[in-house]
Amino acid sequence: MASAFYAPLDKKAAGLAFLLAFLAIAGAWGSQLFGGLVPCELCLEQRMAYYWGLPVLAAILLTWNRLPLAVWYLAMAIATAIFAWGAFMGAYHAGVEWGFWPGPTACTGTGIGEISFDALSDLNSARVVPCDVVQFRFLGISLAGYNALVMVATVALLLISMGAQANRQGRRTRA
Repeated sequence: MASAFYAPLDKKAAGLAFLLAFLAIAGAWGSQLFGGLVPCELCLEQRMAYYWGLPVLAAILLTWNRLPLAVWYLAMAIATAIFAWGAFMGAYHAGVEWGFWPGPTACTGTGIGEISFDALSDLNSARVVPCDVVQFRFLGISLAGYNALVMVATVALLLISMGAQANRQGRRTRA
């Protein structure tokens, strides 16, 4: 554990980004499985950033000292872009909840389209969770809002990691 304390800033920031993102998706699953909250279509879409970004970030962390620097930067840029997309999705969903803009018609509008008799018989079993209705707020912020904040923090930590790595590399070339 002492070695993690003395690790360079680039590795600490990337590790903290991974931990923050992991705890966020674990919290989302916990609120669903144990808290009884049912995710809407946009909630599920926001989770994709975790499902793609965490494995990429884990691979970076596991191969930290073995990756060529150009590959490291490319992988970090990919992970950062994935989490930035997640931040956008979280902010978009929070905006739908606040009524700033319309959400997808599948979970906020009438969703009128082609209807078959088979679909009509399944209406009682189908449960559409509305994307524009907040199921839970804490301190006035919905879970979508917190997701956006966590994603922004994750992106910031990854950018700090890349900046620290660039700074360290710059000191090596000047020395």
